[in-house]
Amino acid sequence: MRWLVGRRMPRWFGIAAQVVALPVVLGVVPWALSLPAARHGWFAGSPSVLNLLGLIPVAAGLCTYSLCIREHFAAAPDGWQLERTPHYPTPAYLLTEGPYRYSCNPIYMAEGLILVGWVVFYGSLLLLGVVAAASLFIGPVIVRQEEHGLEARFGAAYREYRRTTPRWFGKPKR
Repeated sequence: MRWLVGRRMPRWFGIAAQVVALPVVLGVVPWALSLPAARHGWFAGSPSVLNLLGLIPVAAGLCTYSLCIREHFAAAPDGWQLERTPHYPTPAYLLTEGPYRYSCNPIYMAEGLILVGWVVFYGSLLLLGVVAAASLFIGPVIVRQEEHGLEARFGAAYREYRRTTPRWFGKPKR
């Protein structure tokens, strides 16, 4: 990621990164982690009806993720340029509409929904443990670094956005 800071990333690169990263990180990795462990609720290699309910949050997360990516593409018609701040590389724009109106972190929410859905679908305790451990790192560490970087870059505009928008999910306080 550091090699991207200060350079303009063309739109095709952003599309390619999403087409490759999304299926690998949010599809292949959960599937692979579910293989060595017992799949609770599965019978004769097939998921039970309760396991199939896990596909609902997967679908909701994918829809939310897609809406977030659409907002990023609309905000950066010439591509993306990350700027270094003392805290975290930040984009040159502040998103406050679409899913960002209901959550300061809708991409993390979408990814969380997808992963929780896979935990239910695969019935894997190993996958649950990995998702829980990642959540303990992403929430307190990564999200806080991003918030400090956005505040350093956008100042009062970001503070007002944080004041009126829930960190994770909820009704805007506007």
